[in-house]
Amino acid sequence: MTTYDDRASRGGAPDRAYARVGDDPTAVVERVRASVESVIEGKPEVVRLALTVLLAEGHLLIEDVPGVGKTMLAKALARSVDCSVRRIQFTPDLLPSDITGVSIWDQQRRDFEFKPGAIFAQVVIGDEINRASPKTQSALLESMEERQVTIDGQTYELPSPFMVVATQNPVEMEGTYPLPEAQRDRFMARVSIGYPHPEAELRMLDVHGGVNPLDDLQPVAHAHDIVKLAEAVREVHVAEPVRRYAVDLVAATRTHPDLRLGASPRATLHLLRAAKAAAALGGRDYALPDDVQALAVAVLAHRLLPTAQAQLNGATAEQVVQEILRHTPVPATVRHHGLGAAPAHGRQPPRRP
Repeated sequence: MTTYDDRASRGGAPDRAYARVGDDPTAVVERVRASVESVIEGKPEVVRLALTVLLAEGHLLIEDVPGVGKTMLAKALARSVDCSVRRIQFTPDLLPSDITGVSIWDQQRRDFEFKPGAIFAQVVIGDEINRASPKTQSALLESMEERQVTIDGQTYELPSPFMVVATQNPVEMEGTYPLPEAQRDRFMARVSIGYPHPEAELRMLDVHGGVNPLDDLQPVAHAHDIVKLAEAVREVHVAEPVRRYAVDLVAATRTHPDLRLGASPRATLHLLRAAKAAAALGGRDYALPDDVQALAVAVLAHRLLPTAQAQLNGATAEQVVQEILRHTPVPATVRHHGLGAAPAHGRQPPRRP
């Protein structure tokens, strides 16, 4: 396996002062969060979910109508960490080789030379991913799951950390292709930014009216810090009742009468990893059922396919997940590593009107 290191595309100087993981693990996360929130006004829960996916070593899908800041969020997250960043504008004429790369014949060396595509970066921004054809979208499948690319029988390892932040418009918009089920399943979470609060939109006019806030955004953490934080997240303890609770939630999607496609075992794994990252962001070395509950809709809903009858009745995948959360028993107590029994409050999500 070949490791391709795209050093030329990395921004920032190596002697830049960062908050180091060895000093305070939460300092890095807090600085990245504050950096992104300086650009994305009034959406702290969206920023927190993006950081959760980053630390859980997953990929994020941002879906919403045009103009609400999907690409701005992706760019702000990428620029807050000093790492290599590539942006891919997905269009109907984009080819798979534009993403993965291609082998070109070198006349002087009389051999094929690999020219890496845009996927060879630590943070890859896929803008309007559902405007490309399904054939082009499938070029991301191997890289998102196995963090490698295979071209002409040669496998190239992608850098670490590696995260795909993709934006897409709702499928009702003109000129879009629905993402295949296998593609959606590789995104750990989906988030919708939504329209800002009037006060936040007013502040946005003051901040964004004259200059682009991304121009002044400087990295506040190094890629190595994110790798160390991700390693720490892997060590977060998840008690057996919490693991079983996650399995029960996912299993309920496979038998629900309003769904013709439930969540996969990969979804269970992603839900558990996200819960561990959420626990770490909360300053805990153990996960609670509350962490699973808070992330269930974001992690599961985009993988589910409602039946035709459910769609006629106006039911959405998000509503089905909310219903499953209300009817799945929550563990009363959780025994976590070295700290005895911790209460699991099991807060139920609010009912939709």
